[in-house]
Amino acid sequence: MGLTRSDAPLSAHAPKTVNYRIDGPAHKLLMHPFPRRVRAEVAGRTVLDTTRGVLLHETALPARLYVPETDLDASAFVPSDLTTHCPFKGDATYRSLQVGDRFVKDALWSYPDPTPEASWLAGYASLYWEAADAWFDEDEQVRGLTDPYHRVDVRRSSRHVQVLAGDTVVAESHAPVALAETGLPLRWYLSPDDVLVPLEPTTTSTYCPYKGDASYWTVRLPDGRELTDAGWAYPEPFPESTGIGGRVSFLHDDLRVLVDGEPA
Repeated sequence: MGLTRSDAPLSAHAPKTVNYRIDGPAHKLLMHPFPRRVRAEVAGRTVLDTTRGVLLHETALPARLYVPETDLDASAFVPSDLTTHCPFKGDATYRSLQVGDRFVKDALWSYPDPTPEASWLAGYASLYWEAADAWFDEDEQVRGLTDPYHRVDVRRSSRHVQVLAGDTVVAESHAPVALAETGLPLRWYLSPDDVLVPLEPTTTSTYCPYKGDASYWTVRLPDGRELTDAGWAYPEPFPESTGIGGRVSFLHDDLRVLVDGEPA
């Protein structure tokens, strides 16, 4: 979420509870340095290696890494016929990725002649994350870069949390863990011992660059209904989210979460 989504300062609907006004277009751009070393590998070959990357924050979009053209292996990219137009950044040209037998069409884009308002994009290019086989943030292989304006806080609580399906109590706790994540409502994580109905694992999994890999469960209700993927957990969360490890959270159209008797 960071600066650009939900009701963040650079979103299309910035908060009204401020004593200032940000002048400018509804669609805003902000670029700032990302000084950590970032590398991308394709078929064992490094095609991007930079300590001079920047993050581009753009209204309603996640932050995007751009790197100086000189930090790319130019011989790994071939021209493409594709062009696109952005009213805020200008006309983008694309290059495809070619490493041995590996070919990724339109993998890289840049703005050779950006709009005057985004003139600082000249000389930078961005590589689709999925175009590379592996990415490294310093020496750690990662599946996504983290936004410095997005954070996660995990706190133990003694509030009374109930998860209800109609009148059926799915889970209940007086010792939940609250997870606060930028731009999102509080999520409540409960001990598996607090779950009062059967849970059946599903094959669904998701990845969060701030929390890790999530596994999901179907909630089986006494009336025979099955709420697919209504519960999830992070068995081995990242260090900043250790406190939710092994705990279960719930979200589904047929579930209500109450905290001290009030809707969460």
